[in-house]
Parts: sequence; C-alpha cells; structure tokens
Amino acid sequence: MKLKSYVAGEWVAGTGNGTPLFNAVTGTQIAIAGSEGVDFKSMLEYARNVGGPALRKMTFHERALMLKKLAMFLNDKKALFYELSAATGATKIDSWIDIDGGIGTMFVFASKGRRELPDETFLVEGNPEQISKNGTFLGHHICVPLHGVAIHINAYNFPCWGMLEKIAPTFLAGVPAIIKPATVTSYLTELMVREIINSEFYHQVPCN
Repeated sequence: MKLKSYVAGEWVAGTGNGTPLFNAVTGTQIAIAGSEGVDFKSMLEYARNVGGPALRKMTFHERALMLKKLAMFLNDKKALFYELSAATGATKIDSWIDIDGGIGTMFVFASKGRRELPDETFLVEGNPEQISKNGTFLGHHICVPLHGVAIHINAYNFPCWGMLEKIAPTFLAGVPAIIKPATVTSYLTELMVREIINSEFYHQVPCN
C-alpha cells in the first residue's frame, strides 16, 4: 500500500520509490511512504486561499465548537486507531497517551475557546489608551488571525497526538495548517486523517 498526502482537496501519492514502512512487532511491510512529486506550492495556495479565509470568517466559539465535534468524532473511532497503533510498537499505554491524549487535548482547547475567548472574529487586548491630550484620539489593540499557514512537523512516537495537539490551537486561532508526520509511523497519521476526510463532519466544515 502506498500512503498518500491530502493535497488541495485530493489524495495524492508520491511518484518515487518511497520508503518502505514495517510493522515494528512482526517485521512485515505495511506501506510505502514518499512525497516526491507532491505539489507543495498548491498545498500552500489552497491553505492560504481556501482554508484561511473560511477559518477567519468563523468566530472563536464557532471554531471551538468545530474542534469539539471533531474530537467527539475521533473519540468514536478510537478502536480503529488503537488496532493500527500496535504496529508502530506502541504498548496500550503508549497508544492511550497518543490517541486519547490527542483527542483529549482537542476537547481542552474547544472548552477553553468557549470559556475564555469571545464569540467574535477578533480578541480585544488590554484597555483603551488615550493618545490625544483632550481624549478625542484613543487607541485600542485587537488580535486577529494571522494570514498565512502553520507548518507542523511531528515526532515519530506521537503520530496522532503530535498532529491533534498542534492543530487544535492553530485552528482555534483561525489559521490553516499543513502537517508533516514522521515517516516511520505516518501510516497511523494517514489513517486518522482519512477518517476525518471521509466523515460527515468534515463535509460540514466551511474550509474543506
């Protein structure tokens, strides 16, 4: 099986020979991973022109609710991820930290987003500052999402948690992300992403 990358709304396989990936327990080959020939420019343009504007239109609360729904969806799929996680050499506790830990982190950011941030597309910072002597000119800082793309490069021992704990605050902040999992365990990350993309939840999100 050749692993694929999700690029600009489509699954794309690398064109080169790739790197063989093995079951850490049995030694049997599981997949081949490679990114040769993948159009990274179109990936960035899609994130900037499709994902970014859609996320910025959402309020903090809407993005937090999106994270909560995604966490709930993944929580219902845990058995599927645990089964493949064993092939990475992870023990049950290792998998719990990676899978449940990652999903739990998404729940935390979803909750913090609704409790601690306003139901607005911006965040007011500090108090108004009087700039003119007679008070006719005031200044006030607001925080808005950055225009750009976050690039996440993750460790081999957290193929799920590494992705989820980074996209949670990134999406909450209204910024799209490109994820590069560690090659050796990327088959587990790909499985989780495939479940997200194939889900009814994904097709309800405005930035798919």
